[in-house]
Amino acid sequence: MTPFSTEELDYLSERRLGRIATTGPDGTPHVTPVGWRVDAEHGVIEVGGFDLPGTKKFRDVARTGRAAIVIDDLASVDPWRPRGIEIRGHADAIEEPAAVIRIRPERVISWGLDGTRSARDV
Repeated sequence: MTPFSTEELDYLSERRLGRIATTGPDGTPHVTPVGWRVDAEHGVIEVGGFDLPGTKKFRDVARTGRAAIVIDDLASVDPWRPRGIEIRGHADAIEEPAAVIRIRPERVISWGLDGTRSARDV
């Protein structure tokens, strides 16, 4: 079962760039742009990238087991209409067969997708 609403899945199917947030060993936040995909069947977000196991974000996730990702854009600038999804949850740093960071949502927050804001624990 997917943790995403129909509107959220529609939105996610049209986007390819997001920003992942992790936490360093000293507690410092780290945010970086990433490519990603949604696996609706398993209800997860998978983040990929070049030489992913060698990156700070991969090491942070391997150490903490946590991550968040934001996928957003502007539907319009006049009037101002931001929209997007923030997904927070447990994360796994998986090396094989292809390296990915797999985020299993615990909290999903979306805004501007259908004119409303939604925040829920999943």
